[in-house]
Amino acid sequence: MIIEARIHLNAKKDEITSFQEPNILNVSLRAAPIENKANIAVIELLSKRFHIAKTLISIKKGAHSRTKLIEIPDLTVLR
Repeated sequence: MIIEARIHLNAKKDEITSFQEPNILNVSLRAAPIENKANIAVIELLSKRFHIAKTLISIKKGAHSRTKLIEIPDLTVLR
């Protein structure tokens, strides 16, 4: 499944603030966009939210952008 994530940096806490549409997330992160810290934080947050391993999540597009396309496995197949 491909999810579009819109990243808001330097927030007070790491959280998924809303699902705008079925596959679009607003994500707030404390991390700064330095040395890939924001990308790592996005993967960690989604890993906790969907209860899957971090290695199963990958950023397909937008590694240097605030809008990212993130691929996670289909959750129905994993359960």
